[in-house]
Amino acid sequence: MTASAGEVGLRRILAVVDLLIQAVDEDALLPALLPGLLVAIPAENVIWTTRPAPFRSVTYPAGLLTPDDHAVIGRYRTTDPLIRMTTGGPGVPLRRSDLQSWAEWHAQPIYTDVARRIGGEYQLAMELPVGGAPASSGNARSVCVALNRTGLDFSDDDVAAAALLRGRIRAALVRLERTGRIDEWSPCGGAGTAPTPREAAVLDLLALGLTDQQISRRLGISPRTVDKHLEHVYAKFAVHGRVEAANAWRGQHR
Repeated sequence: MTASAGEVGLRRILAVVDLLIQAVDEDALLPALLPGLLVAIPAENVIWTTRPAPFRSVTYPAGLLTPDDHAVIGRYRTTDPLIRMTTGGPGVPLRRSDLQSWAEWHAQPIYTDVARRIGGEYQLAMELPVGGAPASSGNARSVCVALNRTGLDFSDDDVAAAALLRGRIRAALVRLERTGRIDEWSPCGGAGTAPTPREAAVLDLLALGLTDQQISRRLGISPRTVDKHLEHVYAKFAVHGRVEAANAWRGQHR
């Protein structure tokens, strides 16, 4: 039986979620995550930029941007609508075409100087606040993810996939920032206690609609262990079932 487009898309998203669940270090994660994103959200390249200092930019394929390209992008950081909305707005996934027409985009110096050469006819970008300092301090770490492609613009389904993955990627980065590794589940804390990394992995899959059996197979744990994690999560979120827990988790990672 041939899988539907929706099933194929879900499998691609789950492949990225698997990478996030297994991640133990951001530097080791990126070489697998970036090409995985290009499969889940079809594009020709992806740019991963962290701020504030130390500024870091990783691209896939590697070497996509030159130092001069970075200087051009930095010069238009406060005036380009997509960069401004991504880094200064809510950070949710946005298409270039949501903000300006194709003709307006082609008239921009940042297009002629950089984007045209790297295949940025159409762009989709989002920001992930990771933390590390209070947001009000101006030193809170964030990651900007920008995807570029030619041919056709990003679809509504692409935007929805990006929104779903944004919360999962952010949760994984926050976890790595705090712990640096995945721990096994620990005894349950009270209401308001943050889920452990393993509980977060269960919640990620629960929020995608997987059953306990499917979660157990994907994480390599028993269904009983999945149930135990969920019992802990119910207490921490002060909820009484799977749907409430999944909704609470989605609400935290929009």
